[in-house]
Amino acid sequence: MDLLALADFNLVARHGGFGRAARAAGRPKATLSRRVAELEAALDLRLFERGARALRLTQEGRALYERTGALLTELDETAAAIASGGDSPRGRMRISAPLLFSQTAMGKLSAEFALRYPEVRLEVTTEDRSVDMVEEGYDLVIRVNPDPDDSLVGRIFLRDRLVVVASPDLKRPSEGIAVPAVMRGPGDQLATWEVKVPSGRSRIAVDPVLRLSSLVMVRDAVRAGVGAARVPVSLVSHDLAAGTLVHWGDIEGPEIALWTLYPSRRLLSARVSAFLDFIKEAFPMGTPDELAAFIGR
Repeated sequence: MDLLALADFNLVARHGGFGRAARAAGRPKATLSRRVAELEAALDLRLFERGARALRLTQEGRALYERTGALLTELDETAAAIASGGDSPRGRMRISAPLLFSQTAMGKLSAEFALRYPEVRLEVTTEDRSVDMVEEGYDLVIRVNPDPDDSLVGRIFLRDRLVVVASPDLKRPSEGIAVPAVMRGPGDQLATWEVKVPSGRSRIAVDPVLRLSSLVMVRDAVRAGVGAARVPVSLVSHDLAAGTLVHWGDIEGPEIALWTLYPSRRLLSARVSAFLDFIKEAFPMGTPDELAAFIGR
């Protein structure tokens, strides 16, 4: 198999089109088209479905891209490392991270990582949706309680838990009487919150008076005294310690687990390995207190 043609195929697949790949690499579009056509002829396979306006990988093309992309990247990195006399991480790395973690911690993490590894060109996008790592060109994703996925491997690096908090000026009502509540988004339709308290378990009836799309906004609204809310304890640890918010109980239910995920592959890039080690160093125990300390640092 022609490795140069395979590399051009991966370039086009990664950028989603011949024109975008040509502009990114500074190569003639016609050359890339010819090399991919030669690879298809050599394999006797159609690797792309070519529409009038869109280019899409076939099933065989996707399989080839998934199995060869990481290997070609590793070959490039190995050659660059040998040529430079070292093996330090280098090159472009794309990460997708959830909204709250990005707002509270990812900026500082990214800056510190960039300072430690100046030859890595880090790009971080913020979104809570489940991205297609191969299709969208991500090297690593950070997700909260992700669904099982046989195509990805990963590990938990942080754990958190939900608590109910309120302003000290808001008195907790008797059980059965609804409290004004700040909710995250329109999807939260719970009428009661079940919480653990020192005396056992309790239910808090809620009357949604405000709905916000960001937990940071929810916390700020609770600080202002609008109502009570369910938030991760790491987000309000400093408020609870300072007495600007009070703790009404821990939410019953599964813990919040943050995962780092990456495609299952034998050869992990030096960039991804370095970031995994870096985030483990930042949160060695993976506790809510560590995240709260990092946020407030």
